[in-house]
Amino acid sequence: MTVATTGYMAPGMISAKGDVYCYGVLLMETFTRKNPTNEMFTGEISLRDWVRESLPRALSDVVDANLVREEQVFSPKMNCLLSIMHSALDCCMESPEQGASTKDAAEKLKKIRVKFLDDAAASG
Repeated sequence: MTVATTGYMAPGMISAKGDVYCYGVLLMETFTRKNPTNEMFTGEISLRDWVRESLPRALSDVVDANLVREEQVFSPKMNCLLSIMHSALDCCMESPEQGASTKDAAEKLKKIRVKFLDDAAASG
């Protein structure tokens, strides 16, 4: 069982924080197209560590190449992807007490969506 499927378990019960943790991992998996069991994460680095250490300078190296093109490096799309990856990291903190709540995670994603739509409309 991977961290993505177990989340935070406390005495055999999965907590709401575990659900948020798994959601964060799911976001990272979706946008990087890598999962926590990928062969590149067999050593001391995890998917979460790789994403955290790569942001913001190497965002285009972390997200799936099909999502970005070279000319989009400073685009509303890249800003949106960066915000999503930060949100995913907020959900996947080392301890459940530090992680985002379900409500906070949902609100943050709503704000990211609104900002992306506003930025995209402003850039033409």
